[in-house]
Amino acid sequence: MFVGAIELDILLGDVHSLKQKRSVVKPVLAEVRKRFDVSVAEAGHLDLHRRTLIGAAVVAADGAHVRDVLDNCERFIASRPEFELLSAHRRLIGPDD
Repeated sequence: MFVGAIELDILLGDVHSLKQKRSVVKPVLAEVRKRFDVSVAEAGHLDLHRRTLIGAAVVAADGAHVRDVLDNCERFIASRPEFELLSAHRRLIGPDD
């Protein structure tokens, strides 16, 4: 069993309130969850209206599959015009860890 997680630090574009931030972030989280079958949540910078930290996690029998899913999640979120990806941090835990 392999468990992978990714943490994406994001700067939001033209957002001026926390309410507006939620209206931008929430649909993207739903799309990532649906498209890639991962657990995903806004996990940081909750009190800042122009920043967000999105975390996603996946469990699979194959480490390569976990890496592919996390790559696809990162590419999808980075491709969003309203997001500027500042950094991405990954963790992969396998049977030897």
